[in-house]
Amino acid sequence: MKLYMAPRAPNPKRVCMFLAEKGIDTIEWIAVDLNAGAHRDQAFVSKNPLARVPVLELDDGRYISESRAICSWIEAHHPEPSLMGETGEARAFIEMYDRYVEWYLLLPTAQWIRHAHPGLVALENPQFPDFAENQAKKRETGLAWLEERLSQNPWVAGSDFTIADITAFCAIEFSRVMKFKPAEAGYAQIQHWRDRVAARPSASAGDHLPTA
Repeated sequence: MKLYMAPRAPNPKRVCMFLAEKGIDTIEWIAVDLNAGAHRDQAFVSKNPLARVPVLELDDGRYISESRAICSWIEAHHPEPSLMGETGEARAFIEMYDRYVEWYLLLPTAQWIRHAHPGLVALENPQFPDFAENQAKKRETGLAWLEERLSQNPWVAGSDFTIADITAFCAIEFSRVMKFKPAEAGYAQIQHWRDRVAARPSASAGDHLPTA
């Protein structure tokens, strides 16, 4: 199998961390150069018509796109250690928190950065500064929720490290391109949690893979 990804991009990073947490090293990782527009080449579009990474190529020739869908496939085939819950009830609550993080933190963070950072003009052209400011404000709502959540629980979804922590970590780390540091912004709980996640071996998964 092959995983088409982009180093440091938050959604591919989610899958890379997920695989690392599972201890899976049998999937070939192929970096796609987004800045060079490699995701728009016909060879890649044939794998995902929406021209987005990540994409998992299965051994039977099928392709799975969307980070959450890829992780669900991995979880089903490699259930240990569980990152999505072992019971129906646990899976529902973990998915709920993962969706909270995805919609109210990761998405506005990504939109803020894509429309505000000059280095991403190749991916978002034209950029809209007003939209970036709007998304930055929405992101603050997500950060406030996460800060409160982590003041009451060791991990995002409760007592165990799950995919929700991976999603949140990727959002926070992507913010570093904007010089964001949780503690300096007044988010002490997020900083403490972030540092614990950063100490895990999976935190650096996929960061330094050279692009093709």
